[in-house]
Amino acid sequence: MKNLRRNTLALSTVVTTLIILVVSVLLAGVVSYFAINVTSTRVQEEAVHMTKQHVWCYGDSSAQAAFLIINTGGRDLVIDKISARGQVSPWTDVKYSITTDSIADDLVITSGPFANATSVTIGSTEYNLTQATTNLVLKSGYSMLVYVDSPDSISVSDIGLTVGLTVHTSQAMYYKETNVEAAT
Repeated sequence: MKNLRRNTLALSTVVTTLIILVVSVLLAGVVSYFAINVTSTRVQEEAVHMTKQHVWCYGDSSAQAAFLIINTGGRDLVIDKISARGQVSPWTDVKYSITTDSIADDLVITSGPFANATSVTIGSTEYNLTQATTNLVLKSGYSMLVYVDSPDSISVSDIGLTVGLTVHTSQAMYYKETNVEAAT
């Protein structure tokens, strides 16, 4: 009878150890699930649509680029830099206009010298251009017209070639290619 009692106590030790082990694994799983759930629900991703991109080149080898950025995501975004063919454009060469309008018409080149351009008319709507001085902020649901003077080193010999335009934000890079067009 004494041996039977010892075996029962020995079995209870094993069961207790197994219970503690299972509870600790379940607790670790619950904590991991909670951390993943909190992190994933609080993070909203950027959703940017870059469209209507153009690069125009004049006969004197000066060039101008333009594109439309639409922030369709749930968070505001900060544009850190804009580059053409991998070469970053200084903010002094960038002008922009932020709008809530839906722009259906194609973008047009600014009239006159870029330095004097204060607005651009697309379709029947005139958009005032603002000189960029630092990173650009685009709120969720808004659109931004961006014009870049002298992107990279585009010359007359580049007309017809493909050029990549890249917008860098805090979370991603948005890249689009377009053909260099002759400015008319």
